[in-house]
Amino acid sequence: MRNKPALIAAAVLVAAGLAAWGGATVAANIIERTTREAIAERLQAEGLGWAEVRTDGLQVILSGTAATEAMRFRVLSVAGSIADQARVIDRMDVADALTVEAPRFTVEVLRNDDDISLIGLVPMSTGRQGLLQGLGTISRELEVADMLDSAEYPVPDGWAPALDFGIRAVRMLPQSKVTVTAGQVRIAAIANNRDDQRRLERELRSIAPAGIALSLEISAPRPVIAPFILRFAIDETGARFNACSADSEEARATILEAGVAVGASARAGCTIGLGVPSPHWGEAAAQGIAALAELGAGTITFSDTDVEILVPHDVPEDRLLAVQEALDAAMADAFSLSATRLPAPVVETGAPQAEFVATLSAEGDLVLSGALSDARMLDTVESFAKARFGAQSVENTVGVVESLPEGWSRRVLTGLEALTELHNGALIVREEELELRGTSGNPDSSDVVSRVLSERLGRGQVFRVAVDYDEELDPVAQAPTPERCEARVADILAQRQITFAPGQARIEGEAAQVLDDIAEVLRECGELPFEIGGHTDSQGRAEMNLALSQQRAAAVQEGLVQRRVLVSQMEAVGYGPNRPIAENDTPEGREANRRIEFRLIRPAEEGVETDPLGRARDPELEATLEIRVETADSSTVRPEARPGDDDD
Repeated sequence: MRNKPALIAAAVLVAAGLAAWGGATVAANIIERTTREAIAERLQAEGLGWAEVRTDGLQVILSGTAATEAMRFRVLSVAGSIADQARVIDRMDVADALTVEAPRFTVEVLRNDDDISLIGLVPMSTGRQGLLQGLGTISRELEVADMLDSAEYPVPDGWAPALDFGIRAVRMLPQSKVTVTAGQVRIAAIANNRDDQRRLERELRSIAPAGIALSLEISAPRPVIAPFILRFAIDETGARFNACSADSEEARATILEAGVAVGASARAGCTIGLGVPSPHWGEAAAQGIAALAELGAGTITFSDTDVEILVPHDVPEDRLLAVQEALDAAMADAFSLSATRLPAPVVETGAPQAEFVATLSAEGDLVLSGALSDARMLDTVESFAKARFGAQSVENTVGVVESLPEGWSRRVLTGLEALTELHNGALIVREEELELRGTSGNPDSSDVVSRVLSERLGRGQVFRVAVDYDEELDPVAQAPTPERCEARVADILAQRQITFAPGQARIEGEAAQVLDDIAEVLRECGELPFEIGGHTDSQGRAEMNLALSQQRAAAVQEGLVQRRVLVSQMEAVGYGPNRPIAENDTPEGREANRRIEFRLIRPAEEGVETDPLGRARDPELEATLEIRVETADSSTVRPEARPGDDDD
């Protein structure tokens, strides 16, 4: 019992300790709550209620997502003004820091013959290897410098078709720079000549995917023009350029504006080339055109620095002299001007006027008629014509007439040479003038003809040129386009179908010859996205017909590969009997339905529903399809139950 006071004292000390600890805990909780509530109220008052506040002991923990970095600092500032800054723990996020904008994907392809450089950034899913392989098909010796980076971001709209088109453009352009971004392709290239430039521009525009913005800058070396020719005429038919040359865009604009101002067509062309004899060419040409307009009729011809004006006899001589003096004073010193007033035509009542006529038909047949001075000249002209137009194409009915005008033979031969520039037309040589008229598929033919006549005939010779340009005859304008290729293949199949033996998918006999003709067209057209559709009649089971049509379409595609046709963008699709073009209840109708069709795969328009292959769906066709559902009865053949199946 002697230890009892000691035990009582120990118990008192423990109780006092517990009381002190409890009081401290209560006080700490009160401080935590008071601090948390004070910060929360202040944040709410300042419009920062999105921030969450909690306390852990003496620590104040802030969380939530701030709209901006500045908002996050405001919350920290408010909390630091109430609690010790060292006790504030920042666990907030910032929205604009979390959202990282996708990069701008761009590929720049630089090609110099067989060397290619790739620079840019592509989506990871695009696959750099596929891009390199696509370019590698240009040549086995092709060296590709790969400086591409890739990033794991979604592929933007318009990226895939733009990239595919860009690769096709690089294949077509040995000297080029092709820049591809989503929905846009910019092409800068060098063509061999002006015809090549026009052809490439037409082909690229024709194969550009719908919805892709295309920028073309294809340049061609300027031709050397010798002599530098410009010829402008005003007569009863109006004002016109027979030939037009310029050394720059500015000079061409100046010349054409001068012609339009006096009545020439605003659609007149003017070739830009090298060889201009004076830096004042455009200014002098415009001054000459204006001077001729003052005279009211005639021609003005610039051949290098020689300038010649020829006017009809009814233009007053004093007026001609006044205009000549004014123009001579206005033009640069380098130009030499002469002006001639033609004599009045002599009307003879005796023998008919001498004439030589050469008529060229659209089929290439040339008929010569009229007069030449002697048998030797007759042989010379006939030999020249046969050499230029073909021996079998020339019919000669020319007679010999003595005392023809001086220079007659030279004018005939020069006119025949100019006639070779035309597709069809006529040359007429008379004493007072030479006339050449006709049609050509070359937009520069009028220039070429006028240059030949001006250079070979010399000064003082009157000639008329009326050459019309026909785009249908222009091989560049008529170069293969996807639509033309589709139509040409359709024409072949309209006359002769690719047929197969019953139940077979082999291409033999007549079908092989038809495929030869189609392959010849497609090799000219280059790589195009075609669907090769196989179709059958409705005889037999639909499943078998569907499989057979697929096999036949695939056989056609394989046959094209064997005939060296590029088919990487072609798809073989079997439709079975689902797309008939005739009734299946007659032999003729069934034969028409058993066919192969080639159809261009065109990108679907925006907002148009597509099938799994990306092609536009055809609601009208789908509405005609029948899906039969038959209810099983006791006579329906059922598959045997597999081991383990339930009896029911």
